[in-house]
Amino acid sequence: MTELYPLTPPGPSRRSTLRAAGGSTLLLGLGLAGCRSAVSDASSAPKGASAAPKRGGVLNLAVNADFAPALLFAQSGQSLQHRLIYNTLTRYDDRLSPKPELATSWTYAKDGRSITLRLRDDVTFHNGRTFTADDVIFAVKNLQNPVRAAQLRSTAAAVTGFEKRGDHELVLKLAHPVNNLFDLFEFMIITDSETVEDAVTGKKLIGTGPFKLKKWSPGSGLSLTRNDTYWQPGRPYLDGVEVRVIPQADALISSLRSGQSQLSFDVPGKSLGVVKGDPHLAIKNYDTGAGAVYLGVNTTVAPLNDRTVRQALAWAIDRDRLLAQTLGGYGLASAAPWPKSSPAFTEAHRTHYTHNPGKARQLLKSAGHTRLELPLLHLALPGDTAIAESIQYDLKQVGVHVTLQPTDGATAQKKLISQGMPALWTMGHGFAQVQPSTLAVSAYPFNEAKNTSKYRSAEYTKVVQEAWTEPETNAAAANALHEKISSILLDEAFLIDLVVRGQVQVTADRVHGVALNKFSYLNLDNAYLV
Repeated sequence: MTELYPLTPPGPSRRSTLRAAGGSTLLLGLGLAGCRSAVSDASSAPKGASAAPKRGGVLNLAVNADFAPALLFAQSGQSLQHRLIYNTLTRYDDRLSPKPELATSWTYAKDGRSITLRLRDDVTFHNGRTFTADDVIFAVKNLQNPVRAAQLRSTAAAVTGFEKRGDHELVLKLAHPVNNLFDLFEFMIITDSETVEDAVTGKKLIGTGPFKLKKWSPGSGLSLTRNDTYWQPGRPYLDGVEVRVIPQADALISSLRSGQSQLSFDVPGKSLGVVKGDPHLAIKNYDTGAGAVYLGVNTTVAPLNDRTVRQALAWAIDRDRLLAQTLGGYGLASAAPWPKSSPAFTEAHRTHYTHNPGKARQLLKSAGHTRLELPLLHLALPGDTAIAESIQYDLKQVGVHVTLQPTDGATAQKKLISQGMPALWTMGHGFAQVQPSTLAVSAYPFNEAKNTSKYRSAEYTKVVQEAWTEPETNAAAANALHEKISSILLDEAFLIDLVVRGQVQVTADRVHGVALNKFSYLNLDNAYLV
């Protein structure tokens, strides 16, 4: 048996060890290894940062899209409320090492086919019911249900047996070893089993988290109030959180500048310059890629079933211009999905495709095309529309004329899941910021078994499955598999990555202690207003 926690090794994290073994030392040289860091803009650092935590007050969070309860168990464009209402079993620290939350410690079997979890015994749900091992069993089985459309369903499905040892110790038995269990444990919210069907309709959201649902007003937002029996003593500091839907960018920025809202992650890149000039607002860039902007390609639509045509599109996009002009410079222009903190990151992959319209035209001509007309779906939000227009401009320069199809977020997510996308679409994807295998077994656009592009390859499936089940202790083998996955993604170009982005947080100078987990769940346990 190998004890994974509690241990606080002084050496490098598992992720930086993998990266170093793979020869990618760039981040180590920059002092950014294994870092889920948040980089504040020095010119707009918040005032009063040294003020002591203070009880009371209601924080107003501005979002550009409403909570979608039907997608409660899938990561969507708006998952901020998840960690406010619910807890997870574990959470990653800044070195991507798992730390306790509702699970206090854990032990992996030597053969990798089971893990023993020890759970907190002082936790209750918002309805007063005691949290036990049965709730973890329910949470895993819930994600195994295809109806939930959870991206980490494959990992949950690898759990094939449960052995309770009292109310607060549980053994999860696995069909085969997987190396992304802690991604699952941070992704999987612990919900009340008795009211889960009410949760997916938005009627009741009952968890063990720091805030309780007071009211959900569809189209307007969520009203949350402090959980006075929260298991963390003295937390949260805030009396409540108001999640306010403000879809128009100008109105959202005005809300921040006037002080009506104190926090947002939805300021469009083009508008960040305005925010940066406000002395009462601060920008914080989570620089390890909670998501990435990409161009999706439906490989069943001619002539996009020709890899040469897909590669031409990848050469046609000016990623640096997109980053600078549309995203406000916050992100990393990249042809590969991986943030710099990932063990799968290499500079060669990042720059595999650069802006080369001449080469794009040459490839299209070699495939028999000088002019194409294709539809391009995008989210009908200001920032996403700007991205789509930038792509539209670049593609036009090489003879590919696209018609924009603005679409609401819920409809776009359904099309993404159901493989109902048109020839082209642009959205953001996550899951590259955690274990690399999670991206290819879990994210809809990349899933080796069923992806949105309808791309199929026995080679891709084989290497992804190997990467998923390879023990992390074999760093050289893991890095070799990561290399194979990246090579297939870049060569086949069924998913064309453009810019790796983290969340860009804007806060009023009154707000302190804001944090995000790896799946962009907002953590306000330690947040306070001054």
